[in-house]
Amino acid sequence: MKKFPFRHIFVPILPLCLVLCLTVCLASCTDQEKRGGQRVREVAVFKLVPQQVSLTAELSGRVSAFRKAEVRPQVSGILQKQLFTEGTIVQQGQSLYKIDPDTYIAAVESARAARASAEAQLHAAKLRFDRRRALLRSQAVSRQSYEDAHAEYLQARANVEVANAALRTAEIQLRYTDVQAPITGRIGKSNVTQGALVTANQADELAVIQQLDPVYVDMTQSSLAMLRLRDRYAAGKLTRPGAEHTEVHLRLETGNSYPLAGELKFADISVDESTGSVLLRSVFPNPNHVLLPGMYVRASINEGVEERALLVPQRAVRRDPKGNASVFVLGKNSTAEQRNVLATDHVGRFWLISDGLKEGELVIIDGLQGLRQGSPVKVRETLTPATYKQPQDGR
Repeated sequence: MKKFPFRHIFVPILPLCLVLCLTVCLASCTDQEKRGGQRVREVAVFKLVPQQVSLTAELSGRVSAFRKAEVRPQVSGILQKQLFTEGTIVQQGQSLYKIDPDTYIAAVESARAARASAEAQLHAAKLRFDRRRALLRSQAVSRQSYEDAHAEYLQARANVEVANAALRTAEIQLRYTDVQAPITGRIGKSNVTQGALVTANQADELAVIQQLDPVYVDMTQSSLAMLRLRDRYAAGKLTRPGAEHTEVHLRLETGNSYPLAGELKFADISVDESTGSVLLRSVFPNPNHVLLPGMYVRASINEGVEERALLVPQRAVRRDPKGNASVFVLGKNSTAEQRNVLATDHVGRFWLISDGLKEGELVIIDGLQGLRQGSPVKVRETLTPATYKQPQDGR
């Protein structure tokens, strides 16, 4: 029987077996590494260095007129004339409308006649009183007759005063037939035309005048933000702005900055129950009438300076569905440690961290995808506020 040459088969199979064994070992190691979750990640970290930061609050606001007057008639009648051009600037006291004055002229004349009659009665009553007084000295008339004459005289004098008041009222109503501008400002469209019947103190205005230089900008800030700001002032973490007046700057809907600075005037003393916000009012010069009533703007207010602020890049901060913020820091034994933080303000591309981090700690800013508590990490790069650059994709 012929023997099979096994030695010829063993030689080419040996390298193949070695390759298979090596592959199995590597796969086994990889599987073991994945199961244990011990894969070391390379990350970039950001070193926390205290900085002096000027904090600015950016609030939404609406423009409103500095003064607004709704022109309404104070007497009733037929509108005869409109004496202004819509959309122009009118001066205080300028005639805007003319109401038919005939009935009011007649009322003035009637009041003057009534006053003349009252004055004549006063003259007669005074003569009678003077005669009774002279006769009383010689006891030619009774005391009762004298007192009656005196009362008649006082009544006649009061009637004159009543007649004077009636005349003044009639003259005022006649003057109201000339409807004048109560303030200086830009007048809008006219809501009535010539020949329309207008009534005293009617609900619908004839026109609206608004003073547009300066203007108010009303902003809203949450009551929670105001309370936190006061706490930081009280704790000495934040220094109030050194200027006597707080400046406000605007950004328009186009994204452009408004060239003139405004001044914060006051904060309202009550909180809106529906929104939990407080009204802040500022005044802005508006010589070119760029700011119009009702316009939406973004306002920036300097809140103060924090001498030792800790800033973290925005991309390092994660928030849960409830809005709570957290970051990963480099912990013991080069592992990732998740830390809850209080991110109160954003300063450019950074978040200001008020609580949860300390000076000198290293915050992981890159390689965060899938990172968990206790994951081993290897620092690839350490950045500082001076060397940090925002990625092109904004992450």
